[in-house]
Parts: sequence; structure tokens; C-alpha cells
Amino acid sequence: MSKIYKVGIIGGGISGSVIALQLAQNGVDNILFEQGESLVNGPPFCHLHAGGNLYPEISVEQCKQLMLQSIDMAKLFPQSIDERPTFISVPKSENIDVNKIEDKLKLLANYYQELISEDASNEVLGNPADYYKSYSHEDLVALAKQATVQHPKSQDEWMANAIKYIDYENLKMPVFLVQEYGWNLFRLAAQAQLALYKADACELHTHTKVININDVRNQQLDYNWEIRTKDAVYKVKYLVNSSGYKTAHVDKHIQLNSNRLVEYKAAYISKWHSIPGLIPEMIFHGERGSTHGMLQITPYNNDYYQIHGMTKDITLFDNGLIQSKKDGSPAEFDSSIKRKIAREWHQNEINTRTESAIRYAARYVPSFKSATVGGPPLHGAQQIPGDDPSLRVGEVSFPSDSYARAEIVKASSALTVARQIIQKIQEENIVPVMATNAKQNALLDSISKTEIDHLASELAIQRGYPGSLSQLLIERK
Repeated sequence: MSKIYKVGIIGGGISGSVIALQLAQNGVDNILFEQGESLVNGPPFCHLHAGGNLYPEISVEQCKQLMLQSIDMAKLFPQSIDERPTFISVPKSENIDVNKIEDKLKLLANYYQELISEDASNEVLGNPADYYKSYSHEDLVALAKQATVQHPKSQDEWMANAIKYIDYENLKMPVFLVQEYGWNLFRLAAQAQLALYKADACELHTHTKVININDVRNQQLDYNWEIRTKDAVYKVKYLVNSSGYKTAHVDKHIQLNSNRLVEYKAAYISKWHSIPGLIPEMIFHGERGSTHGMLQITPYNNDYYQIHGMTKDITLFDNGLIQSKKDGSPAEFDSSIKRKIAREWHQNEINTRTESAIRYAARYVPSFKSATVGGPPLHGAQQIPGDDPSLRVGEVSFPSDSYARAEIVKASSALTVARQIIQKIQEENIVPVMATNAKQNALLDSISKTEIDHLASELAIQRGYPGSLSQLLIERK
């Protein structure tokens, strides 16, 4: 191939896709390689994390960073955001101080107000005065008596709908309702893929495995890297490694190494009986990896619910967290997990783990015991830079000239990484200095809701899931 691309990106997950979109928006020609048949098909996400309230152990600074990043991503992909709140609680069995949770929520509500004061377009999580609301036992008793509302509008209506199903006598008080919205993986994937196919400045290659990378930086050529696939060799000036859990494999091609963890997790799709009104996502905090790890029940359309249970027989796995070797060579999962990553789950495994998740959910939502298996798990592996498994904000590193390693831990960090890479390629004179502070992306804005609806459903079904998982609970205009 004679063409020289400014940037070559390996990996079309959410990070690689957003990097390609931001480069294309700024007129920087780039080429994106994705081994799978479509974009953003790695580890699942379902929650915007606008405040990090699923993680009581992380710092306020990480929570603030997640909020800011989530707001930025929500503005880019509004049609993927489900505007339903999240119920946050602590079972009486847990050694977690609910007062500290509320202290953090107060700080986050104030921070959200500050962000809106700086830029009115940041008000994407509703009114900052409504960012969260706390409820006492007395409040819950009263709300449980209220009639169910099919389409709740107020915080109290959401809570009244939910509390009828929750065994709140076993929860510490207060409990909280927080404006941490849902985030639909399939809709974001659809919008990103449609936009990149339309982008003049991005050449998208799906179904394409990178076989080798040649470092030619010392050969005084007009480019720095040769990316080899089965059919061709592509010349690029700047290389971005956004390969997710295979980040170390790309590093190995160019004799680099870095300390990292790799973790495999799964969430389970269940079908619960129809209930008369919408309910929020529900969080019951617990110690990760124990028999009482955090439970997360995420509602979808048509009575589907996704369940995370942070225990070894539900979301976590024996040998599911591995560390890079001392010589920097890639860590390898055992054969059982490799098979699951390849989407070769045995049906009995799906049934056993989903049924375990349903029983676990019924500890706190008793009538959930009637739920049934609703489809294959949403699952995947991700890298975590360093050696701290509790890290929730991972971004980007620049280990050598003309090379960036994007290692996001949460999907909300993708735009931050893209901006940092664009700044770096300007500093290295790959492209001239340009204005890159646009709040929107015209490529993404050009994609209609109808287009997103159609492709999102197609992607869900293509990956073996119910098409309903591609729909929002609350329709956006």
C-alpha cells in the first residue's frame, strides 16, 4: 500500500472507536483495525458511572473524574443514554458506612453544580438539586403504600415503584436514589460504527487481524510503522494500541512491556415477570469476591434484566484475574476462560450461572426468584494498568515516540484518551496544531435515531442477544 496514514489504531472497542471518531472529526486521516465483525464488542457496560457510586471504596477524586468523563460521553452519544436513576443501598450485613456514602454524594452533587456553572451544556444528569435523594425507613414504608406509576417522573415515584419489591428491612438506612443513568452498549456501538463508515478521514477495517507490526522509526522514512494484516501492509506515522485485554500482545510486537492485570467478568441476562411500572437499576453493596459481593440488577426493555453479582460463582471467576509476567510477556487465561471469551459457552454453564445470579438477586428482591434465563451472558476481558484491581479510571500512556497505549478501565474514559492522543500527535508534529475543543462530533450528530435503532437491534441479535437489549427503557427524541 503506497498511502501513508497519519494514525493507525489497533482495536475497535469503545476506546479505539472514539479515538478514530475524534481524529476524523478533526480531519486527521486514520485507519482502524478491528478483528471482530463489528465495533465495540468487547467487555459489556450498562451504567454511565456519573459519580462512581457503584464503588464505595474509590476516592472522591476518581468519582469526580468519572462524573466529568461520563457527562462528556453522554453529550457525544445521547441516544445511548437511558435516563433512569439508580437505587443505592447497603445491606445490614456489610461493613460499609452509609453516612460516608451520603457524604460523597453531597460532594458529587456540588461538583455537578460547579460543572454546570462552568458550562450549561453539562446539565445532562437532570437538575443538580436532584442528583440524589436519601430515604429513611419511615419514607420507604409510606412510599410502599403508594400506587405504582407506569412511567415515573419524580424521584419518589421511581422509589415507590421499586420499594414494593425490595426487602428493605435488611438494608441500612438511609438508602439513596441517584441520577446515575443507564448506558446502552448496542446503541453506542451502532452510532459509532455508522459514523465511522461515513467518515472521509477514517478507513475502517473490521474482520481484520493484525499479524505483525514493524518498527521503522530509525530508517528515515516518511512513516514510522508498518502494520501487516493477512492481505496487506499499511504505513502509518503514529500507532495507537487500543487492543483491550490484548494490549500486551501489541506491545510484544514492538519489544515493549508494562505491568498490568487482565480480568474476565460476566453479567447474566434474565427474564422477569411483567411489572406494572418502570423501576430503577438496583445496587446492593457488598465485599467484592466474597459470597456477599455487590449485586447489580439492570432493567432493560420487555422484562429483561441484567445481573452482576460480584462473587466467584456469578460475575467473577476462579483464575479470572491474571497479572502480566515479570518479563512483560502477555498473561494468558486458562482454556476454560479462553473458550468463553471466544463465545463458546456451554448451555449448562449459562443456565447454572444465570440461575445462581437469579437466586442471589432474590436475596434482596424476593419475587425475582421467578425469573428465568433470558439469553447468553454479556461478558469480556479487560486490561487494568498497574497492579491495583480497584482502579476505575485508566487512561493513556506514551511509552515511546509515535506510540500511544490506550488502557481505559471504564468506557467513560474514552473521550479523555482521544483528546490526550490528539494533543500528543500535535506535540510530535504528526499534524499541525489545531483547535480540538469542539463539544460535539458532527460525524456522530449526522446519524439519525432511526439508523441507530436499526443497527443496534441488528448488532444485539448478531451477537446472540435479545433485540430488546438494544432499546432504551425511556425513549429519547
